[in-house]
Amino acid sequence: MSIKPLIILPDPVLRQVSKSVERVDADLRKLADDMLETMYDAPGIGLAAIQIGEPRRLLVIDLAKEGEEPQPHVFINPEVLESSDQRSVYEEGCLSIPDYYAEVERPASVRVKYLDRDGKLQEIQAEGLMATCLQHEIDHLNGVLFIDHISKLKRDMVVRKFKKLAKDKAPGKMVG
Repeated sequence: MSIKPLIILPDPVLRQVSKSVERVDADLRKLADDMLETMYDAPGIGLAAIQIGEPRRLLVIDLAKEGEEPQPHVFINPEVLESSDQRSVYEEGCLSIPDYYAEVERPASVRVKYLDRDGKLQEIQAEGLMATCLQHEIDHLNGVLFIDHISKLKRDMVVRKFKKLAKDKAPGKMVG
């Protein structure tokens, strides 16, 4: 069942810190599968549970290119253990901020510990796009958006644009 991601503004849900997952069970795996379907439908390469209104420390990523076999990854309670001093810049976008992209500088590699979909403790040393995507999605779990990493001027322009969009929309919760 595909679930539409929330548009960030003015919804403060995406700014809250997600709670740790206490138990990996069939319901959580179903949520992860629904999130993957949502991410593929969008289309996107990563999705945090908070983006669909579930404030749990759960995210999914699939970096397979179009035409390649899907390579879904489920990260439960991900935690960055180590970040490199070397930096890299990627143009980032977000399913919660449609049609806006900006260059963001982040550590080039990260070591992340997490539980997999079976509840087993894992670690990944991620570089390149996987490192960027993991940091982007973990930021969501911590109430941080990629626009928090850009200049105040650019961020203010994006916020104004989405506030205007929210004002022009019919009342009710905005969905993407």
